[in-house]
Amino acid sequence: MASEHQEQQQHQINNQDGGLTNEASNSVIVVMVPFPAQSHLNQLLQFSCLISSYNNIPVHFACFANHNSQVRNRAKDHLDPLFFSRIQFHDFPNPPPPNSDSPSDTPVFLKPSLQASVDLHQPVSALLHLLSSKSKRLVIIHDALVCSAVEDATSLPNAEAYAYQGGGAFTLFSYSWEFRGRPPLDVPEAEYIPDQLPTVEASVDSESTEFFKYQYRLMGSRDGYLYNTCRLIDGNFLDLIAKEANNKKVWGIGPLHLVKSISNSTDSNSSDKGKDILEWLDKQEKNSVLYISFGTTISMADQKQIEELAFGLEQSGTKFIWVFREADKDDAYVQGTGADLPQGFEDRVKGVGMVVRDFAPQIEIQKHSSTGGFMSHCGWNSVMESLSMGVPIAAWPTHTDQPRNAVLVTELLKVGVNVREWERKDELVSSSMVCNVVKKLMGSDEGDEMRKRAEKLGAAIRNSTAKGGVSCMEWDSFIAHITR
Repeated sequence: MASEHQEQQQHQINNQDGGLTNEASNSVIVVMVPFPAQSHLNQLLQFSCLISSYNNIPVHFACFANHNSQVRNRAKDHLDPLFFSRIQFHDFPNPPPPNSDSPSDTPVFLKPSLQASVDLHQPVSALLHLLSSKSKRLVIIHDALVCSAVEDATSLPNAEAYAYQGGGAFTLFSYSWEFRGRPPLDVPEAEYIPDQLPTVEASVDSESTEFFKYQYRLMGSRDGYLYNTCRLIDGNFLDLIAKEANNKKVWGIGPLHLVKSISNSTDSNSSDKGKDILEWLDKQEKNSVLYISFGTTISMADQKQIEELAFGLEQSGTKFIWVFREADKDDAYVQGTGADLPQGFEDRVKGVGMVVRDFAPQIEIQKHSSTGGFMSHCGWNSVMESLSMGVPIAAWPTHTDQPRNAVLVTELLKVGVNVREWERKDELVSSSMVCNVVKKLMGSDEGDEMRKRAEKLGAAIRNSTAKGGVSCMEWDSFIAHITR
């Protein structure tokens, strides 16, 4: 007998059937199944808008109600309203907390977003069966971290499933290559992969490792693979991935954040706080401001480390914008809360630095001419945004893919500098180290060279999404494939 929670989910799905009647004649329906964490949700919502711009292809976005609400509220002002309005959201009832009553063959994870990913299976399955009956071809695009949620796709005769990777091709290929024992490549690997890479054991905790294994074991049955990266960034690794994909197609569809109209996104929709930030930037010299943010999933908890970062910024004399906010509670990695800036810090840096405790229009800050550097955790969204805006990075990774993303930025693309070596990740970064890194990035000849390379790469990436650009051609290729 279905649980009360499952009955509630099924009732909501059935109620949404009325919105599908007009789609009965469509040859293709697309359903998006994201991983329930903000950085992942946002990418697939951007991709949803892109797909809905092609010939009015109907797109359904399926996740839990709280996650859908969060991503809608954060993204609606920055996406094309016409294409955004075409997306049909399926807001599943929020899952119960992990408990011992789960089926014996279903793993239970303590981190909310990991367990929520597993709990998506039942409502997604019901939705896929419903949508399958309404289309000639059902195209399922799912985050690679929710493979288990779309297991039933293989039983639907008109369904095709495509795994979406929200990370970079270099990082993901290097993991796969390492897991396979570093076999010889038919290219000079010295030109592609550094000898020393951050180890998986030092980057990913055991629970997440087990979760990744649980999801990835199901990925081999996919009909193709999508990566939120641009061939101008790591196209060599997309080619290497394609060679390992058993003749299945691989597309590099990034950078997805350029799907939106970034040139107009601050005209009327940014918050008053966001406008204050941009007005302050307008008064600063070109390339003079360091932007500091550690994303939506990191909250620096160590009071001593926060103090050293603050004092290092003071010592450097560099102008800065520091986004100092707590991480999203529902995401997988929240390092902690409760720490704060040193007493009197904000008063001492007034006029030189700005501390932002809530919303900050990150892309608009990065593309501003006054912004000359970005201190980042090297989450893939932040890396892609920074590279596309031509801003070099001071890399401060903390977990999972971030350490290898930092390798791509600093060693392969040479558009960034490490705040500290990964081997010393457990050591305190002193104020003098922070000061030296900031001065190197923002006030040295070496930093200027990084900035020139970043600006050249950024211009090329932005052009890639224009008609005839390499990323635009990847979009056209994928749409042609699913509508063939």
